[in-house]
Amino acid sequence: MAVNINTVYQTVLYILNKEQRGYISPSEFNSLSKLVQDEIFQSYFPDGNQLNRVNQNNTQNDTEFFNVYENNRYKLYPFEHEVSFNYDTTYDCWNFSPTSPTAYGGTIRLLGSILATYNSNVNTTSAQVKTNPFITSITQLTSKSDFNKITRSKLTAPSQQHPLAYQYSLTDTLSSSSVVLNISPKPDSLTVNCIFEPTTPSWNSTVGSLGQLLFSENSNNFQLDISEQYNIIVGILKYAGVIINDPAIIQVAEQEAQQVSINEKS
Repeated sequence: MAVNINTVYQTVLYILNKEQRGYISPSEFNSLSKLVQDEIFQSYFPDGNQLNRVNQNNTQNDTEFFNVYENNRYKLYPFEHEVSFNYDTTYDCWNFSPTSPTAYGGTIRLLGSILATYNSNVNTTSAQVKTNPFITSITQLTSKSDFNKITRSKLTAPSQQHPLAYQYSLTDTLSSSSVVLNISPKPDSLTVNCIFEPTTPSWNSTVGSLGQLLFSENSNNFQLDISEQYNIIVGILKYAGVIINDPAIIQVAEQEAQQVSINEKS
């Protein structure tokens, strides 16, 4: 379940007003919300790497609901989508351009499994083609320099069973595509498991009869798991202290955030 942005905003305003620390406008709040959400989202990857090492050493709790590594992975599930890439004949490449900017969230953050499907299996005998007219293979992702070396060698040249790909970017008409792939041999279709970045949170409002700002249902909630609500509030308060020039808020928020981090990783 996502974190309600209005709940976070009202909580931040309540804490600031209670302590008579000042006020942050909706535009300032939205800027801080994006910054804090991105910070928390990006932390999942180094944290997951650290927790995985502990997991491999069998030194952490592995019961059903108390496996810290699995809990960290769970927070990324809303951002994981399997999408189809399209072939561009002009640039001889495969790219992902969603029909809607928010169809899968933000832009692609990481590539997972790359599945290339070949409708005609030319690397098998005619008898095998009759029983297996197509083949789907996991594509190895490598650098462009390694791609060029491997494809030039007859011994290591990619095949339909072992295709090879590298990722790059274009600045022309494909500039809206967040990922561009070159694959050898060229498949008939391509499916990629991806991690997308979260969409930008936004607290939007309408003007009431007295000129007051009223929360609009057209707002965008945080995409992070509900368990991150506390971390989001503390993070926003930390930066709010910078805006209103109050070191006390920054110090308290940083101490709270540090303690939460220690508790989660201990």
